[in-house]
Amino acid sequence: MPTGYMTYVSTRGEDSGAFYSDIVLKGLAADGGLYVPREYPKLAPSKIWSWKELSYHELAFKIMKRFATDIDPYRLEVLLERTYRPDRFCNGRAGEDFSQITPVRFIDDGNIGVLELSNGPTLAFKDIAMQYLGALFEMLLTDQGKELNILGATSGDTGSAAEYALRGRKGVRVFMLSPKGRMSAFQRAQMYSLNDPNIYNIAVRGSFDDAQDIVKACSSDAGFKAMYNIGTVNSINWARISAQVVYYFKAWLAVSQSPVDEVDFAVPSGNFGNVLAGWIAKQMGLPVGRLVVATNENDVLHEFFTTGVYRVRDAEHTYATSSPSMDISKASNFERYIFDIVGRNPARVRELWTMVALNGGFELNEGERRKVAESGFVSARSTHQDRLKTIAELWQKERFMVDPHTADGIKAARECRRPGVQMVVLETALPAKFADTIREATGSGPEIPVTYADIETRPQKVTELDADAAAVKRFISEAIKA
Repeated sequence: MPTGYMTYVSTRGEDSGAFYSDIVLKGLAADGGLYVPREYPKLAPSKIWSWKELSYHELAFKIMKRFATDIDPYRLEVLLERTYRPDRFCNGRAGEDFSQITPVRFIDDGNIGVLELSNGPTLAFKDIAMQYLGALFEMLLTDQGKELNILGATSGDTGSAAEYALRGRKGVRVFMLSPKGRMSAFQRAQMYSLNDPNIYNIAVRGSFDDAQDIVKACSSDAGFKAMYNIGTVNSINWARISAQVVYYFKAWLAVSQSPVDEVDFAVPSGNFGNVLAGWIAKQMGLPVGRLVVATNENDVLHEFFTTGVYRVRDAEHTYATSSPSMDISKASNFERYIFDIVGRNPARVRELWTMVALNGGFELNEGERRKVAESGFVSARSTHQDRLKTIAELWQKERFMVDPHTADGIKAARECRRPGVQMVVLETALPAKFADTIREATGSGPEIPVTYADIETRPQKVTELDADAAAVKRFISEAIKA
């Protein structure tokens, strides 16, 4: 094994010495676990502070090269420069400065910053990582002369971000599962109106958790995965998490006043990937204080961080809410966090997730609960009425319109803000994607970017299937052979 190269292990024990380019194309580990770095790269706050004037793509290179050590640095730098261009992260608007890619806007008299992450082509934070991942897939597949069949699940925004990043890409097909009837009309239209021949939309008769379980079942079937070269774009793919780490650094550099200033982050959370990226940034040395997990009525994570008990919910008890991208009761990336909490002991992780399979959850022991408390995570919960109130107040007082998920984050930030510590909320999506809730809260509809003015009237193409892994496998097989 070459010295100085980052290798990856599974949360459940697989240790094959895999490099970044290996795990990007594999997605889920063969043992059903999630890939993580063997150890997190470490950075001194003074070093991070010296990056304060870097552009987004320059900062991304400083961070990403520490994870992707097996990729030629020059090629990685060029790929990042081509990905993080202002003309790609401007929502199709002109006349404004989008050079920051992820600017910070302040509310509540400067006490809370909102990190704008939704200026990409699909108007959601998922674009930040997915645009990079699409380019990375194409580069690696071209190098290896391979094709990849992406199988993913979405609760709203991952699907469109993935499809827009991968449409027309060489060597890639996308099979995206979504829960039938559980996304906004705008979200459905964004995905289902694409007619690119390499894009396949499947509406699953069930919840997002059902769709995600199918992805894991297919990825865990070694024979099927090998035969059809199945990969993932969900946040179980480490490349997405590593790309999301970058904007925590960017936000900290934008709001901190010295190399030792702590910054707290409030993150609307469903699958736990976005807030996990903040945890990774903290492990790398970024002066992150609290990580506030903001949930909606599907409050599995809130329950865990307040009680130490992780208790998943079935489809019947995973509620359809007005912040639908967070309607998740099985947070995949939670396993990566627990892996760190239990001392990176894969046997303990396997034991805990066996309890999930048999009993629907687990309770940490006293020492593990103490480590959770010391990790800096706290949580808060929002309801539909909370979202409406937050959206209405911000619009009336500051003429700033936010989507319902970001409203969940702002409510949590206000509850958990510490005096003297800057709080930053991670924006989830633009209000345009949730017009019904915005009208209910403010009495008027959100601004729709011109590129999406007629999105909901365009013809849509989607296949409905039962929440059954065998049915999805048959669909993929027939589509590839056609």
